Amino acid sequence: MAEDQQPAQPGPAENPAGQQQGATFQIEKIYVKDLSLEIPHAPQVFAEQLQPQIDVNIDTGSTRFADGFFEVTVAVTVTARAGERTLFLAEAVQAGIFQLRNVPEADLAPLLGIACPNVLFPYARETISDLATRGGFPALLLAPISFEQLYVQRLQQQQGGGAPREAAS
Repeated sequence: MAEDQQPAQPGPAENPAGQQQGATFQIEKIYVKDLSLEIPHAPQVFAEQLQPQIDVNIDTGSTRFADGFFEVTVAVTVTARAGERTLFLAEAVQAGIFQLRNVPEADLAPLLGIACPNVLFPYARETISDLATRGGFPALLLAPISFEQLYVQRLQQQQGGGAPREAAS
């Protein structure tokens, strides 16, 4: 899947006019990097009719690991509680390898902090739902997330704007 991809042009050595190639955004791989489910009070929790409170925390990250290649992660932690008891704790880190070429430096952070997590989130959402179901609980559908809002909050924190990072619920 490629977005905004233009036909290949000769490189600088082959292009005496020094024209720069068009920017490319390529998804190379999507995978689950880490996965965990804890049910500390099993099997007793399955014998009770409980209406749990669900807390969702979502975080993103990115790392350049080769020239033009970035690993982007969306970490989702879901905690289901009934009173003081934890019914289950599900954690998934959905990751992707993205190739970004000829992207201006100013555009890299928004791509890595907004566009890439938007690609990964549906996979993370499915992974968490499947994990809850396999753990014996009803399917858990996470609400859509505004990664643009999370990105802006992170920028404000870095600039000393200071509110603690908000967990998406």
